[in-house]
Amino acid sequence: MTPEKFPEHIRDHILPSPSGEMSYHCLGCSETFGIEQLLYTCPACGEVLLLQDLEKNRLKGLSGETWRDILDYRRMLKIPALKGIYRFHEFIGPVIPLDAIVYLGEGHTPIVEANATLQEAAGMRFFYKNDGQNPSASFKDRGMASALSYIHYLVKSGRVENILAVCASTGDTSAAAALYASYLQPSVKSAVLLPHGKVTPQQLSQPLGSGASVFEIPGLFDDCMKVVEALSEKYNVALLNSKNAWRILGQESYSYEVAQDLEYEMKNKVVVVPIGNAGNITAVMAGFLKFFEAGIITDLPKIVGVQSEHANPVYSYYLEPDAKKRRFEPMTAKPSVAQAAMIGNPVSMPRVISLVNQYNQRAGKQMVFFTCVTEQEIMDCQLVANRNGHIACTHGGETLAGLIRARKEGLVHSDETAIIDSTAHALKFSGFQEMYFEDRMPAEYGITPKKELQNAPVFMRPEGLKEVPAPGAPLSGEAFREFVRQTADAIAEKLTLSLREK
Repeated sequence: MTPEKFPEHIRDHILPSPSGEMSYHCLGCSETFGIEQLLYTCPACGEVLLLQDLEKNRLKGLSGETWRDILDYRRMLKIPALKGIYRFHEFIGPVIPLDAIVYLGEGHTPIVEANATLQEAAGMRFFYKNDGQNPSASFKDRGMASALSYIHYLVKSGRVENILAVCASTGDTSAAAALYASYLQPSVKSAVLLPHGKVTPQQLSQPLGSGASVFEIPGLFDDCMKVVEALSEKYNVALLNSKNAWRILGQESYSYEVAQDLEYEMKNKVVVVPIGNAGNITAVMAGFLKFFEAGIITDLPKIVGVQSEHANPVYSYYLEPDAKKRRFEPMTAKPSVAQAAMIGNPVSMPRVISLVNQYNQRAGKQMVFFTCVTEQEIMDCQLVANRNGHIACTHGGETLAGLIRARKEGLVHSDETAIIDSTAHALKFSGFQEMYFEDRMPAEYGITPKKELQNAPVFMRPEGLKEVPAPGAPLSGEAFREFVRQTADAIAEKLTLSLREK
């Protein structure tokens, strides 16, 4: 549909023009800096940054009802720049013109209601948001669409050239960064640093396939991150980890989509997300706050952040009820099947602290909670979810386990509805499933496979068969008919099928 067919009261707002004035805001010293150059930490004190719109009050010039109409009618547009996360242009990157937006099909991933079996297990109604259906098969595409659109804007305006984009990753970030950078080559090239032996083969194949320079580094993600930080401080590179505040802006689209798909009714809703490097939970809180301030939603949903016992520094921080006594202590992460969450010193921890305070204050009560689950619960919940119609990754198992734990702890209630995050596609973590099914889980994960959740193929060749087909040697005639008959009968016996009535 074209804009001239839309209702008159929103027609002039359907196609957004560059607007607002954005700046970097330091969470440490409160200094602000212009966006004309790429910044990742505060030049004055070294603290992490958030992007702010200095003219955000203009968003209140339209009523919440009008904003809802604008966003809903934009769904019908065929303009690529507004098909993805920039449907919410005014809330993500209002200064970026539409011709600089990079759209590869990201965003607007489905919210799928869990079946009766899973809802009974959780003790409440809930939905999975399957972010594995993004182009590189993870939620990281949201942030990369934002970060690379901004870089594209700088390139088109002649402010930068020959950009090398770099990131540290446990897999998903590198896949997304390499994919989006490759779309902008030759202006943008990419290099990724991965912890040696800590990335699944499926995830490793993605940046290689997108043409990135891939470097495997001894140690864990935190070690790779330190090397990338050193590169960004000393050399002219574009950092694409969640230190990049444009990444956080793009990931706010998760909140906007949840609100829109639930008809903007967020009362008695719970959003459950894995924490990892803490950029995602930061973005989710920031997104809901923006919609709340603009009157698009009238209630803030409850937020539950989940961590594994093998990497739970954020959960540990909030165990102390007295905010004045809290002290953040980085930890050495242990191996986790939720690999992107295997981070002991989250870069975005200062953002979490700031946003949690803002969120609870605007809600007028505590609405952000944290819980912790075992590796056994993560893996079992992933398998159970996928046996009930989903394509959840191990982090989707973590959020389901977190929802169940939060329900037991009384953090959420049976009259609420939850939306839980599966950050990536199940196929990215198929190696863990294989090890579980084959009783090969390494001891350091602390997981004992359950027989009722294991599965394996059955080779079926009836003993009475004299001939079977083979590549280059097909059967025909009576030999083929006998092969089909005996094989079908053997499978029917294995499945205890009953004969059709004649």
